[in-house]
Amino acid sequence: MDYELPEELRMLKETVRRFVDREIIPVEREAYEGHQLKPDYRERFEEGAKKIGLWMFDVPEEYGGLGMGLLARCVVWEEMGRTIAIPTRGGHIFGPVVSPILYYLNEEQKERYLFPTLRGELRGCFAQTEPDAGGDPGGMRTTAVRDGDHYVINGYKRFITSADKADFAQVQAATDREKGSRGGISTFLVDMETPGVELVRPQQTMMDDRPWEMSFQDVRVPVENRIGEEGEGFKFGQAWITAGRMRHAARGIGVAERCMELAGSYTNQRETFGQKLSARQAVQTMMVDTWMETKSLRLFVYNVAARFDAGEDIRYDSYMAKVKGDEHAFRSSDRCMQVHGGIGLTTDLPIEKLWRDSRSMVITEGPPEILRMVIARAFYREYG
Repeated sequence: MDYELPEELRMLKETVRRFVDREIIPVEREAYEGHQLKPDYRERFEEGAKKIGLWMFDVPEEYGGLGMGLLARCVVWEEMGRTIAIPTRGGHIFGPVVSPILYYLNEEQKERYLFPTLRGELRGCFAQTEPDAGGDPGGMRTTAVRDGDHYVINGYKRFITSADKADFAQVQAATDREKGSRGGISTFLVDMETPGVELVRPQQTMMDDRPWEMSFQDVRVPVENRIGEEGEGFKFGQAWITAGRMRHAARGIGVAERCMELAGSYTNQRETFGQKLSARQAVQTMMVDTWMETKSLRLFVYNVAARFDAGEDIRYDSYMAKVKGDEHAFRSSDRCMQVHGGIGLTTDLPIEKLWRDSRSMVITEGPPEILRMVIARAFYREYG
């Protein structure tokens, strides 16, 4: 891949940036309440997404979407990362939220779940994380035991985004605990109204969102609701998470860009002891480091996404991108907050929200400690 984006993607980037700058950032503090977009603003932003031609940009063409590749999606995610208006979880404004897992469904399952989701008639959630199985999904304790033409699911899930608004859940459960993530996990489509499914409680996080804890007690699910073959569930979960990790990385670029815009302007105006902050070497070092790291991150993310679009396996590079992107977003927002001083702690500016969300991203969808451990295996295969 060349170091420059193709012309059509440069135009896409400019289009989304104008949309964010003109339509979203000016109202970003008033657009959401808690962890949700206000209905009138959601409608307003969705209409804007349709006007700029990005409705369902991440849905394959065969299902009525634009079918954009990963590089194009990263460009959109990058620009959207510059605003705090859109909740980092569950704040999609470009059409129905469709889990990539749903594209693996058989034709009968698609009729029941995928197509109604695309039409906005159904909503789904993804239930994987557990109290004792977060970064290590192979250790999950939720089980699915075959009983004739049904599976009986028992277990407990935590941090399930939008569970309270979902009509069905894509539930990962162990069908062979001894095999763990190597063929022992299966994925099931579970209607939320099924007896035994219970929303236990929401958990308020520092990022404003409220993911749910869920319990499954003798939940009977027909065999035809299993996605793929028994034991393929971890593979389907990774289909969701690989793209999610690249979204983390692209968001990190956008967060850093917004922080540079805010910090650059402020430090060039603010004076202390008769001198602008921008003239102080300590401040210059923070700004330059953020700039250099952002340029490096952008090149890496674009390269990895382009190679994915070319059919290459980017698994380990997506781990690296996730680590680099999330850690950079947090460093950038932390530096931005530091140079702003006390005003950076207030809700008058978006910095504290960028900071809180970025800190959370370092943990979710793969903490860096675990991802580095996995990356180390690839390192020693190549260099050991």
